[in-house]
Amino acid sequence: MRTSIATVSLSGSLTEKLAAASRAGFDGVEIFENDLLASPLTPEDIRARCADLGLSIDLYQPMRDIEAVPPEEFARNLRRARHKFELMGRLGADTVLVCSSVSPLAEDHDALAAAQLRQLADLAQDFGIRVAYEALAWGRHVNTYDHAWRIVEAADHPALGTCLDSFHILARGSDPKGIEDIPGEKIFFLQLADAPLMAMDVLQWSRHYRCFPGQGGLDVTGLVRHVIAAGYQGPLSLEIFNDVFRQAEAGPTAVDAHRSLLVLQEAAGLAALPEPVVPTGAAFVELVTADAEPASALLGALGFARVARHRSKPVDLWQQGEARVLVNTGPAARRDGTSLAAVGLESPDPSGAARRAEALLAPVLPRRLAPEDALLDAVAAPDGTELFFVATQDAAQRPAPPHWRADFVDVPHQDAAPHGVTRIDHLALTQPWHEFDEAVLFHRSVLGLHAQDSVDVADPYGLHRSRAVTNADGSVRIALGVGPAPTEDGARAQHIALATDDVVATARAFRDAGGRLLAVPANYYDDLAARHEFPDGELETYRELGILYDRDAYGEFRHCYTHTVGRVFFELAQRDGGYRGYGAQNAPVRLAAQHAVR
Repeated sequence: MRTSIATVSLSGSLTEKLAAASRAGFDGVEIFENDLLASPLTPEDIRARCADLGLSIDLYQPMRDIEAVPPEEFARNLRRARHKFELMGRLGADTVLVCSSVSPLAEDHDALAAAQLRQLADLAQDFGIRVAYEALAWGRHVNTYDHAWRIVEAADHPALGTCLDSFHILARGSDPKGIEDIPGEKIFFLQLADAPLMAMDVLQWSRHYRCFPGQGGLDVTGLVRHVIAAGYQGPLSLEIFNDVFRQAEAGPTAVDAHRSLLVLQEAAGLAALPEPVVPTGAAFVELVTADAEPASALLGALGFARVARHRSKPVDLWQQGEARVLVNTGPAARRDGTSLAAVGLESPDPSGAARRAEALLAPVLPRRLAPEDALLDAVAAPDGTELFFVATQDAAQRPAPPHWRADFVDVPHQDAAPHGVTRIDHLALTQPWHEFDEAVLFHRSVLGLHAQDSVDVADPYGLHRSRAVTNADGSVRIALGVGPAPTEDGARAQHIALATDDVVATARAFRDAGGRLLAVPANYYDDLAARHEFPDGELETYRELGILYDRDAYGEFRHCYTHTVGRVFFELAQRDGGYRGYGAQNAPVRLAAQHAVR
């Protein structure tokens, strides 16, 4: 289906918004009146600019407080409407959005509302314009889609139809099944928005917290299915009021917006995309640094051995069990400390995963390759992390593609005694504040991961928001977070959690090898003793090593942290009995302890 976006959904000038929408692949736009009024371009200029960009102008909006008002007020409204219709003719827009009235002058009188909307439609028809009447969720008397449709049906005018808005319908808890009773040709326009489930005034909820479909908690996909079943054939259009989006750069926001509609169409059965290829494990993580010594020392203390070096690049491979860490000191290395730059995701079909990512607008990353290097597909996540799709060594496909490990040449190394690390348990990737929702949608739609509920935890600077995405068996776990607490250089730390079957032994071995564990305040352990019973001596061991403890309905979790090197620190994690969480209730203690170190 055709896709459209309201200019109010993006930041910047009208010119910037139109360019961003075009580059992201939208077919059309809704021109929000305030954007036009603030633009130095004439309506004719805007029309020409849209044509040059390949954008249709699908809607002009909004017209407010039109119907069910006293005669003298309605006469003024018709004068105002005539001016709008003349302007729309210059603009080349043929449909106008009329919102249900919130005016204190409006009467609770459906017959009067229908009669006045019919007069408005008569005038609009003279200008070749259609009127799409929408029920605002906070409308004074008309605030549900079925009520708005009854008025449109009673007015019975060919130039008058209804506009359906997913937020206004779903935020009030209306049953969208009734949409199928509306003739498709009378649904003049469809606006889409999701939103997190929140207990607050619906107007404030709408004005500040809307998000793209798939980023919130509303069943936008189900509503679209009902609208299509009714026979609607117009565009799928996004109308998003969101404080974050309107401060973020328009280009990436528009791409995220278009991705959300692609995923929505797939879920609603309206379009086919390459099937998701869910990753089956973390093959490696890659750290980049200008100085390898601090990261190498930390890895050595953790029991990793430097086992190989890339044949053509300054990249070392450190390994313990199935946990692999690449240390890259090449030209891309940051000069301000160690950072986590890339993740290798094991995949049963790397090429298929890359096709899926590209179809969902993920930037495909160019790579400098030596002739003998393995051809690895890589895309960029919203925060810039590079994601490599790599085949598992026991991939069923034959002939097997060149494996990434073949790019590395084994180096002589001492067989350091491993400390019990078995694999990568999870990654915690902290997102720029304006890209959190985009990151969740990206990992869920592009990678096929399941998004868990969002949680908020307190740190010394405020609230830290986190949402984990995972595959079915937990072999890939990524905790996406955003919060106010910076590192020393103003950037945000990320961390790698390493799985172990005995966190006490692993932590002791790390400490004995010269590693520094994060100290946890004694008050935490006093509270832990009050909440749980432990065998004699166990709590004292936790206190000694800075080990934190949590449990859920499935099992127990014990974990501790290293000090931060550059922007990266490690977590040692022991899951017992099927524990599914990430120790979220311990996060405030960890964040405060890290702040104290800084």
